[in-house]
Amino acid sequence: MNNSLKRWALALWCALALAFAGCASVPAPEVMQKETEGFQLPQLPQEGKAVVYVVRPSGVGTLIRFNVFVDGQEEAAEMGYTRGRQYIYFNLLPGAHKIYSKAENWAEMEVTARAGDIIFIQQNPAMGLVMARNTLERIEEQYQGKYHVKTLELGTVLKTDLPGASAPPPAPAAAAAPAPAPPAKARSAKAKKP
Repeated sequence: MNNSLKRWALALWCALALAFAGCASVPAPEVMQKETEGFQLPQLPQEGKAVVYVVRPSGVGTLIRFNVFVDGQEEAAEMGYTRGRQYIYFNLLPGAHKIYSKAENWAEMEVTARAGDIIFIQQNPAMGLVMARNTLERIEEQYQGKYHVKTLELGTVLKTDLPGASAPPPAPAAAAAPAPAPPAKARSAKAKKP
């Protein structure tokens, strides 16, 4: 490889590295809290479920899709995808779940959902060999998650529930007293023949 081609390749690699090294800046916590006062999330938890928001606040690698899956990496487990500066949401039944994000790599995170929870997960892009890679991190502060949802655009939501994921049945009512036993059958007397 000649020197000018090496220099060009190095310059291209450096430019890509700088483009992918950028990260989304967020305002101070006080500013995010103030900006989200009174903000209503587009989807709140449904009865007996949690809602998960997956946010991608960085514009880095904006054209690359980060597909989101729950409890598996097959097509039936895909909930939707984000591009740069987008978010998606979906419901989860209570219990332990694995959230997957697919870019050049598979990133994964375990979450434990309880009915009524609002869970925020952030996708972070990084430079890959062929296209963007990604990592996942949990956003612990509700105001920060709300801020991202408020300032980002809705990505592509393919479904909001996994197939067959319905809310757990309601708890049974207090046990009632057992029903009384039916009365004993009257004995039929055999008639005697004269």
